[in-house]
Parts: sequence; C-alpha cells; structure tokens
Amino acid sequence: MDLSKAAEVIQAPLSETLSQLSAAFAGAIPHRAISELSNCSFAPFKFRGESPGPSVTIADIAALRSLVGKSGAWQGRAVLAGAEVPVVVLVSAFSVPSALLVLLRSEDTPVPDTDLTSANALWDVVTAHMEALRNEAVPATIAVSRAAAAARAVAISDLGDAYGASLTALLGVLRDRDVDDAPARARAVDLAVTALVELRARADLDRAQTEERTGDAFERLAESLRRVLRGRDVRLDLGTPGAEEGADRVLPTDIASTAGAVVRSSVHAMLDDQRGVRRIHIGWKIVGTVLRATVRDDGPGTLSRGSLDARRVAERLGPLGGKVEVDAVPEWGTTVTIEVPLGPPENPREDPLTVLGARELEVLGQLARGRRNRDIAGDLHISESTVKFHVAKILEKLGVGSRGEAAALAHEWGATAR
Repeated sequence: MDLSKAAEVIQAPLSETLSQLSAAFAGAIPHRAISELSNCSFAPFKFRGESPGPSVTIADIAALRSLVGKSGAWQGRAVLAGAEVPVVVLVSAFSVPSALLVLLRSEDTPVPDTDLTSANALWDVVTAHMEALRNEAVPATIAVSRAAAAARAVAISDLGDAYGASLTALLGVLRDRDVDDAPARARAVDLAVTALVELRARADLDRAQTEERTGDAFERLAESLRRVLRGRDVRLDLGTPGAEEGADRVLPTDIASTAGAVVRSSVHAMLDDQRGVRRIHIGWKIVGTVLRATVRDDGPGTLSRGSLDARRVAERLGPLGGKVEVDAVPEWGTTVTIEVPLGPPENPREDPLTVLGARELEVLGQLARGRRNRDIAGDLHISESTVKFHVAKILEKLGVGSRGEAAALAHEWGATAR
C-alpha cells in the first residue's frame, strides 16, 4: 500500500476523511463498508457503506476493541448488526482513547500481513494528525466542533428522552397484572428492559469518547509539559487537581484540549520571550462552570499580552467564550490566568470584527499592541493621516468610543493574531 496516500487523506476536508481512507484501502483490502470510532468531539462514530444488517451501531464497533488491544491490526469474523461478517480492525497508537477503524470486508480471503502493517501505519499517520489538531486547538476546528457537539448533544438527549419515555410507558402497561398472556407479557418486559439498558449503554459510550476526567486531562497536559521542559534548567511545579478542584468532574474533549494548548503556548512564551525563568507553576481546577488554569513563572515579569497574541491564545479561546489575563510584575514574575466555560454560551456571540476590512484589521492589530499612529504608519507603509482615517472607521464600525475599547475587543477576538 502506498503510504503517500496519507497526504491525500490529511489534506482532504475533515468530512471526507472516512471516504478518503476507504479509497486508499480499496486495492489492498476490498471492503463494502468502513466505520470509525474515535475521540472526535462532534461525531465519534461514523459509518460509510453497506450495513450487513439493520444498522451497525457504536456498541458493535466498540466491542471489537478487545480483539486487538491498545494498538495494531486484527482480521477475522465478527458480529455486526446481528450478522457475522469478515472484518479488518485497525487500532491507532496515537490517540487517547485509541481510535478504531473497521473495514467490513466483501470476502474471507486473508489479507497479507504486509498489507495489514501498511494499513495500520496509514491509520496511525492519520490519527496522529487528527490528535495534533485536537491538542493544538485550531480555532476553526474548535468552532465547528463546538457547534456540532452542542447540536449532537441536544439530539442525543431528545432521542434518549423520547425512547426512555416510550419504553417506560410500555413497561408500565406490560407490568399491569390485568393484562392476559403472562408468557407474552414476560417476554415483552424482557425486551423493553434490554432496550433501555442498551440505550443507556450507548449514551455512556458516546460520552466516554467525547469527555475525559479533569484529573486525566491535567495529567495528559503535565506529560506534554515535561517534554517541553526536557533539557531546560527549569523546574515544573504541578498543582494537580484534587477532589475540591473538580478532579473527578468530566470535561468535553474540546475544552480540555483548548485549555491544554493555551497553557503550553503560555509556557513557551514565558521561556522564549523572557530570560531568567527557573520555575513554572501550573494550576488547574474547576470553579463553578469554568475551567481555570494558571501559569506562573519566577522570571523578570516582562511578558506582554502581545507574546500570547502571537501564539494565537485569544484566537483559540474565542470560539469557546474563554478569556486570558496577564499579570506581569517587574522583578517578581508573571501570572497568566486562563478561563474556559465548560459549555457553550446560551446566546453565542458573533465575532464583531467581521465588519472590518483587511487593512482595518491590520491597523486594529497594531493599535491593540499599544502602537502610536506614527509607528503604525511606518510598519504598514501608509501615511499617518491614513492611519487616523482607518482608526476613525474602526471605532465607528465597532460602535466603541475609544482606542482602548477597540483594543479590548481586538484582544478578546484574536485580531492581533490575524
């Protein structure tokens, strides 16, 4: 199998990843359907192709995980949608929890080990790329993920409520002793109870793919920071969350990944844009409905907001309604405080900066860094009077009365990183 196909899969839109993988595997592993179970926060379960029965479910695919282990490939026959079919199961070594890819084959002829190895390598490459997107919290991906996850959660909740109410009512009728035919009633009760258990199990499985404990998310962040600081003469102090800090509460994966990416960016800014940092403390806890992370160093206290903007901190937090504050005290160090709401806002706000043109965004970005009109003119190679004109239009379009208010909006919505 040609692993150069990995580039085609990765470069395709995320909605086409499964179709691209199917095409890449078609020659070496003929199949009639393909399914994915991953930690994608808006669609952890995906299926493309011909189902062997009524429908392949997330529970069917999850049950195959035990056949492979933490990573690798397996081929054989398995029960999906009530039918026994030949399958190839690939488990990624680069995602947590391990992402599964299942190929429902059209024949029983064994796949050569070399093709299985190549297929698993391609799946590892693709999932490593997806994990990087998740961990780096790419703003566009976060926005799509959050919107889709919210819609999916509502759909799952509505579906669960509807089925739960129906089955509960059914159980009430079937348990009525005035109903005749006891054997039929007993069988119907058994079926209804089984359906309720299955429904709840599927909901639990869905949550397991899209959520993680606060404590687990912090440990994943801590391990990544240990790698960042390896070889540096910097001590890492970890304020590991306990029960009071919400260690056992669950977080949506996009919240945990975004907070982790922003913390890592803050650490990089402290180390790269200052000298003399010897200790960095990381705190992480749930406060009400907010995940609050703090990053504190013992450096010279010269870190600027611009250092974080250059690393897209505000831009990453924007889609989630998060915010960041920088408190730098000369000779005492810097504290960066990051807050990310645990759920989407009830009334999501639209980006107010969309009314600005490209040049106005450039001017606003400079203005947000505290630059004077003369300096902005020099950097953008325009006249000072043109800068004044742009600033006046920016204030008018944003509906604010001062450069300071415009700068605050720029920081909140990531204009300094555009």
